[in-house]
Parts: sequence; C-alpha cells; structure tokens
Amino acid sequence: QVQLVESGGGSVQPGGSLRLSCAVSGFTLDQLALGWFRQAPGAGREGVSCISRDGRKTYYADSVKGRFTISRDDAKNTVFLQMNNLNPEDTGVYYCAARAALYFWTSLDHAHYVWWGQGARVTVSS
Repeated sequence: QVQLVESGGGSVQPGGSLRLSCAVSGFTLDQLALGWFRQAPGAGREGVSCISRDGRKTYYADSVKGRFTISRDDAKNTVFLQMNNLNPEDTGVYYCAARAALYFWTSLDHAHYVWWGQGARVTVSS
C-alpha cells in the first residue's frame, strides 16, 4: 500500500511561487510513476505534470509549461512540484498520485493512477 502526503499549499498573489511536496511511503520512488493533478472548483480533475519511474520522462499540461517543474528526491522519497508565475487559473486542490509502472511509463490521465494523496489547496488571488 502506498501512502502519499502533500504539503506546501497556500495562498499567493498572481506572479508568485509555491512548491508542493508529496512524501511517499510504502514503495520507493523508483518503483512508481508519479503525477500531479488539480481540481478547480466546479471542474474535473486535470493532469498537471507527471514523471516516469526512471525519472527520465516528464509531461506537462500546456497551461503550465514553462512555469511548473516536477522533480523528485529519491533519498527523501519525495516528489515536488515547483510552481512559478502563478495566476488565478491555477487555483484549486492539487493532488499527488502514483501507480506501479514500467520504467519509462507515465501519463497525465488521472484514470491510470491507483494511489492518491489527500490534496493541498492552492489559491492565487490579489
């Protein structure tokens, strides 16, 4: 069983930055494909970024390319989402998700993921 615990959410003004963390337990990161997803009020869950089990493949939603960066620290068994130049459209609850996968596999489709964190709220407002 994999447990995921997000942290780092909060409120920020447009143009600001936040870094989300997702601490993983139960499996090591090199056993898992990982993704970040978000859900805005009244909207469905959207894939934001993801990283493959071997760490070599990453994908980003078009809306966050050039502003968000996914990374991982295998020693801490933690995955991060650095979010820069935030805008109000980035507001929502951000979820970390994981699944066992082949080394090179990853996906922005939330339906593929098995384990989910509880979510971290991000609010971007002036």
